[in-house]
Amino acid sequence: MSQLALLLIAHGSRRQVANDELVKLAELVRQRRPGDIVEIAYLELAPPSIPDGAANCVAHAGVSEVRMVPFFLSPGRHVAEDLERYCGEFTEKYPGVKFVVCPPLGLHPLVVDALLVRADEVPGD
Repeated sequence: MSQLALLLIAHGSRRQVANDELVKLAELVRQRRPGDIVEIAYLELAPPSIPDGAANCVAHAGVSEVRMVPFFLSPGRHVAEDLERYCGEFTEKYPGVKFVVCPPLGLHPLVVDALLVRADEVPGD
């Protein structure tokens, strides 16, 4: 049976509280997509690395596609260059598994909605 894996990727931080957000995000995604494999990775500063995250994805039986989902706001250098480079490397390393880099959050209408909600969450009000 063909299995889809989502590799959620964040930049990584020296602040553990920032890294913990990706862990929590993965838990929330797993709840909403119980049929998919969900793993995490950080570009730098925290484990697991992106190569380790990819390896964790393909270690699950039947994974035929890994969608690299950047938890980034814009299509900057990390998304446009680094993640695309990793995608090519993983395609060679794991024949038979399709790797795809998904778009960053960017200007998606739900990001605008989330931003406006946050704009109304003024501390002390």
